[in-house]
Amino acid sequence: MNKSPFLKSVSDYMLVQRYSRRTIDTYLYWIKFFILFNGKKHPSHLNDDDIKRFLTFLATERNVASGTQALALNAIVYLKTKYLNQSVGDLSGFNKSNKQRKLPVVLTLIEVSDLLSQLKDTHYLMAAILYGSGLRRIELVRLRVQDIDFDYQQIRVINGKGGKHRLVTLANELIEPLKVQIQQVEVTLNKDLAYKHYTGVWMPDALARKYPNAPFNLGWHYLFPASRLSTDPSRQRLRRHHFDESNLNKLIKMAARKAGIRKQVSCHTLRHSFATHLLQSGADIRTVQQQLGHADVKTTEIYTHVLKQGAQGVTSPLSALTKLV
Repeated sequence: MNKSPFLKSVSDYMLVQRYSRRTIDTYLYWIKFFILFNGKKHPSHLNDDDIKRFLTFLATERNVASGTQALALNAIVYLKTKYLNQSVGDLSGFNKSNKQRKLPVVLTLIEVSDLLSQLKDTHYLMAAILYGSGLRRIELVRLRVQDIDFDYQQIRVINGKGGKHRLVTLANELIEPLKVQIQQVEVTLNKDLAYKHYTGVWMPDALARKYPNAPFNLGWHYLFPASRLSTDPSRQRLRRHHFDESNLNKLIKMAARKAGIRKQVSCHTLRHSFATHLLQSGADIRTVQQQLGHADVKTTEIYTHVLKQGAQGVTSPLSALTKLV
């Protein structure tokens, strides 16, 4: 998609600041929407009232969820304060979205088994970790080899949502497949190292300066690398990125279709299923909260609704009629 010179400039600025391509694309979407809503005026000429009008429009006219409205606000505040170096005042006067969050789609144990049976090798392993450890899609593809802790049978999630770190469980059944995967990563790394233009895996700037040899170390390489080398757009260096997250979602959806599952399935469905099945097996909700990395236990409590037989645990009166027949 062709960007305006202004949006390209914002994109380049965010790349230099080491934002992920995923975050950049999301922010650019809302920045462009904000500019169009205000008659294509340059955002440096737009004030707090213009921002509040836009946010109110999203809630009242577009009926977006509260999280989506908050994301749009974050993008605009970033544009004003970081890129344009302008101050933003009190933005509390806009209408906040009250659209309720959708109930999660959850698979049964049999459906999870049927879905996984449609995948093989690395694709199976990725899907099995999504379900077995409850990871978000982006958390999975960003895993480094050293994030797998075989001794304590856990996975280290570094800089998850909100920049938080956490430890999650690792199924015993995945230990051997993971060791095979790491061996394959090492084979790929050795081939890359033989290529004179290879500059190592991407690392945060501070770590790259502190450990100059780390980009060539196996432990820092992605657990699920891309199939080919590519040029880092921010530094024009040849690297091997991680597996594409959008392709992972396509694999999961395709596997669900092949398994004959009629529900709307995505990578996040496996995370929902992980949480629900943990609670179903008797796990404490606080433990599930920690595994998922939720900041508020209220976010985790949504899974308790799925476990109740019938809506709110109510038995339909139709069931009583059948006993009279």
